[in-house]
Amino acid sequence: MHYFYPNMAKLKLDLHDIYNKGNLIDESLEQIIEEAIDKKIKLVEIIPGKGSGQLKKRVLRFLEKKEIKRKYHRLEKDSKNWGRLFIHFRH
Repeated sequence: MHYFYPNMAKLKLDLHDIYNKGNLIDESLEQIIEEAIDKKIKLVEIIPGKGSGQLKKRVLRFLEKKEIKRKYHRLEKDSKNWGRLFIHFRH
């Protein structure tokens, strides 16, 4: 299910350029989550890309960590583009 929110600010993180830099991936994810919380942004789009699926699995593992999971409301996998994830926040 894909939701469209007109006139709503969202953040976007494209991981294509850092796909092979483990520490940078985790740091980037942490930073964008903190930015969404600080700015009260309700939607973050993460683009791990399609590739082999390893980067997406890494991102999902990161987002499932207990200390990270408690920071957001819901995780959505885009049904039309499996190389994209949405993180929803409640502020």
